[in-house]
Amino acid sequence: MFTPYSLPDAFDPAECDRIIALASAAPLDDAGLVRNTSDHNIRRADLAWLDEREGAEWVMDRIIQLVARANREAFDFALTEFAESAQVARYGAEREGHFDWHSDIGMGAAAARRKLTMVVQLSESDAYSGGVLELMPDANIHAAETGRGTATVFPSFVLHRVTPVTAGERWSLTIWSHGPAFR
Repeated sequence: MFTPYSLPDAFDPAECDRIIALASAAPLDDAGLVRNTSDHNIRRADLAWLDEREGAEWVMDRIIQLVARANREAFDFALTEFAESAQVARYGAEREGHFDWHSDIGMGAAAARRKLTMVVQLSESDAYSGGVLELMPDANIHAAETGRGTATVFPSFVLHRVTPVTAGERWSLTIWSHGPAFR
């Protein structure tokens, strides 16, 4: 069994604010699913890709350190690269922002090689209602820690979701590390 691994204070509050500002510097995109289609019953969120934002290089440097630490301390997976950009998501109450149950291993070259997913809580937990990151690594549902700046790391094959936001807005940062296919 692979339980979620938490890294409290992975980013401090000022860094969380900087990431949100980077993501907000240009219009956000509607969250797409496989093949750029949108099904708002499955996912309602707005996204920014950090590789498209000037001044975001420091975020990736931190991500590399955090994922290496989590992998060393909890998973010991064969990781080779980050083949996709970090993604900042905004889940707003005006659309009941959410993402239904899914795993992060999917179609496409990069998604098929995802090994670890890391989600960082960028918002204060009292800035919204709902919006819980829930993981199901076994027959039980585990809620991720909601401390601002906390990184939750888990195998990309683990089912997870974000429950609907009913008030306010929740911001998060997500990245996937890649490696050879699981055996």
